[in-house]
Amino acid sequence: MITQNYAKEWKRNAFGVMDKIEATQMENIRKVAEVMADTIEAGRWVHTFGCGHANLPIEEMYPRIGGFVGFHPLCEIPLTFFTHIVGEMGINQFLFLERTEGYGKTIMSSWNFDSRDCIWIFSHTGINAVNIDVALEAKRLGMKVIVFGSAGDTGDKAPRHSCGKNLFQIADYVVDSCCPLQDASVKMEKEFDKIGPLSTVAFVTTVWMTLCTVAEILEQRGVKLYIHPSHTVPGDTTAHERLDACIKEYRRRVAGV
Repeated sequence: MITQNYAKEWKRNAFGVMDKIEATQMENIRKVAEVMADTIEAGRWVHTFGCGHANLPIEEMYPRIGGFVGFHPLCEIPLTFFTHIVGEMGINQFLFLERTEGYGKTIMSSWNFDSRDCIWIFSHTGINAVNIDVALEAKRLGMKVIVFGSAGDTGDKAPRHSCGKNLFQIADYVVDSCCPLQDASVKMEKEFDKIGPLSTVAFVTTVWMTLCTVAEILEQRGVKLYIHPSHTVPGDTTAHERLDACIKEYRRRVAGV
């Protein structure tokens, strides 16, 4: 008989993480939202970076219905597209690259930054070299570094980087995703490894709690938001024009990057 108890347990675990984020991280979210709002109000970018599944919250931001202009993804294809699993751009190459010191600095050299920018890095463990490279280079360039991940569980875990610090120790601001470091959360009866990871749910939760707070701050300051509209609202005849305005503003901002 299929009880679906594993499914119910995963849901309880996911809601538990979401509740813990609300109970413990709201002030941290407010602080980073203020930094991001300052950046966007100044006409600059909140650059976003993540590897593997930590790229998913970046894709969730913009372009996406309900998202708004101000967030610039630094998406490096070899670090985000490994769904072939084997062969070209497979999982082994991905694991090698994200742990290779120097690669992140090379990625950063391909873009133009401003000290008024900030960078938002997603990393579940905070120990991989490429994320640390990106954070260190951002700090050298005068940007504020914001990191979301399992900070509470990572603690002083040794990094895969010669600097000797993990990502949470380097960051100017940290929001804890409140996930267990193991990530997977459901113990099966007959398997050693758990199933049901929580980090993506946690990241998406913190993304929208943060973006909603940024939007509230900017609204109170009287700053216009270029919000990606839905094209499915009955009676809305101007969605395409609003989308064109978003793209025009994005193009204007991205010209110098």
